[in-house]
Amino acid sequence: MPSQSFAPHECLDVHEIIGFKTICAEKAQVYLSQVNSTELRSLIQQDLQVSRQHLQQFQQIFGQ
Repeated sequence: MPSQSFAPHECLDVHEIIGFKTICAEKAQVYLSQVNSTELRSLIQQDLQVSRQHLQQFQQIFGQ
């Protein structure tokens, strides 16, 4: 991937998104241990997997 330059406001926005997605993933992990419904458990697991993929993509883009 070519070297990219980001504007300061873009970096700030992405930093906020990463923080939000991290907190959401942590909460989902906690909820997962408390859920009895298999359907709800499945939805939370899917959400957690997607959130982790998004965080990995942000890390790849920003090289953190």
